[in-house]
Order: sequence, then C-alpha cells, then structure tokens
Amino acid sequence: MRKKFSRKWISSKQPRKQRKYRYNAPLHIRHKLVSAHLSKKLREEYKRRAIPIRKGDKVRIMRGKYKGMQGSVIKVDLKKLKVYVDCAKRKKASGQEVHVPLDPSNLEIIELNLEDKKRLKRLKKKKEEENK
Repeated sequence: MRKKFSRKWISSKQPRKQRKYRYNAPLHIRHKLVSAHLSKKLREEYKRRAIPIRKGDKVRIMRGKYKGMQGSVIKVDLKKLKVYVDCAKRKKASGQEVHVPLDPSNLEIIELNLEDKKRLKRLKKKKEEENK
C-alpha cells in the first residue's frame, strides 16, 4: 500500500484504508476532519449541521469523563486531529495539570468565534443560498 495521500480515494469499508486516509491527509482536508456538530439554535440560524472547530469557539463536551462540561477551545491540533478545551484538565503524576486532548466528534459547538471576517462571510453565504 502506498504511503502517499491519494485524491482519488472516495471511500472504503476497510478500516485500515480509512485510517490511512486520515493519517496521510493534507492540512486543507485535516481542517475539515476537526468538524463538530452545531447546537440546535446555531443549526437553525446558519442552516448547517457541522462546522470545523476553531480556537475561541465555545463547546459542550457530549461524551466521556468530562461529559456535560462547557468551555472554550484553547488549541486545535491538526496533526493529531484533537481539540483542547479549557475545562478538561487532568493531573499528571508530578502534580502538573495538563489539558486533555478530545476528539471533535464528541463536542458540540454552542457559540462561534466570529472574529474572522472570512468565516462569517462563508457562514452567511451558505445561509443566503438556502433562502433563495
């Protein structure tokens, strides 16, 4: 099996090929892989189900040990495809507190960081297309 990323890859049932696609994906595709669902309120407003997570977004943790907690995203790691939230911390053996890496599929966006004009423009464009 080649190690290079292939644009011709569409889908496969084989988990090894799905993993290979994720591990070898370029950054512009990795950005889409860190998408999370929007809350019902945001879903109605922007007419979208999911959107890529960004630093500064407020999220609710839906699964795992930290379920139900809300916090803002402090870091998005595209290399590991993980998200770090300020409310999810654990203590190391040395006593130092570290943030826990979370999978974006286990998060729900409850408030968007709209400081970026391009992101806002993209969201509005999708909304206008639905209205036509």
